[in-house]
Amino acid sequence: MKPTLLITRALPEAVLDRARAHFDVTLHDKAAPLTEAEAAAALATYDAILPTLGDGFRGRAFDGGPHRCKVLANFGVGYNHIDVAAAKSAGLIVTNTPGAVTDATADIALTLILMVCRRAGEGERRVRAGQWRGWAPTQLLGTHVTGRTVGIIGMGRIGKAIARRCHFGFEMEVIYYNRSQITDPHVPGMQIDSLTDLLQSADIAVLAVPATPETKHLIGPAELRALGPRSYLVNIARGDVVDEAALVTALKDGTIAGAGLDVYEREPELAPGLTECENAVLLPHLGTAALEVREAMGFMALANAEAVVEGRQPPNPV
Repeated sequence: MKPTLLITRALPEAVLDRARAHFDVTLHDKAAPLTEAEAAAALATYDAILPTLGDGFRGRAFDGGPHRCKVLANFGVGYNHIDVAAAKSAGLIVTNTPGAVTDATADIALTLILMVCRRAGEGERRVRAGQWRGWAPTQLLGTHVTGRTVGIIGMGRIGKAIARRCHFGFEMEVIYYNRSQITDPHVPGMQIDSLTDLLQSADIAVLAVPATPETKHLIGPAELRALGPRSYLVNIARGDVVDEAALVTALKDGTIAGAGLDVYEREPELAPGLTECENAVLLPHLGTAALEVREAMGFMALANAEAVVEGRQPPNPV
């Protein structure tokens, strides 16, 4: 008999075909993520689980043990929806999918930089609303990106990929803030020891940090004031890294020039007033939304699950 696997959201067909070749697959038939109660039931029912963003694998989900499940093979590099310490205490292995998401997420960062600096979102809305009256020398004047200073907060795989794109593609000066010293000689730019100093120096600040208790609301009112009225904030990390209510205030009162967001503090809900901010570009968490990328993520997650149920070391343990 094949080991049992729960996949918590619909995935590309190629991923499901591979999963069914190795597992007895159950596909969760709801669009919403698993609740904590559903996660607890799944742990008792399946040999392996492939969780996705938002699934409730937190504290109390692990209280009922012993668990049949051996592995939470997370679909994605971020795993803040999983209480890793509780999972490991309960005897589970947690894995993720680094590498597969790097370039696609960095591309979305550049998309947001260009859109918010060049006011592309405002312009597109104007055209669709029938409000465009033709080219004019002073309409929708934005910020020229080439040669600006980008400050990258978090210099892991994705931060480095953003730095390369900004430096080599747009001749931008790169500065970055990271909790550990970066010694890779191939990383362009200069490390800054103070987050405040980075924000005060950056024309564009890009968040690429993991979601942890330490990074929750890393960007709040004081940090937004440090960024200043001529600069922009881009977040492709996790939503709760930014105090979203403070961001709305900063966008409305001109504390910062604008923001480009692909993630939100309480997805899919947005902070009151955010959609009213013309100087914000709001994307629906598109970071890895390309078919080949999602297939690669799925195959990586399955390789992790297969290894654990077969008694092997998974390629990507957390």
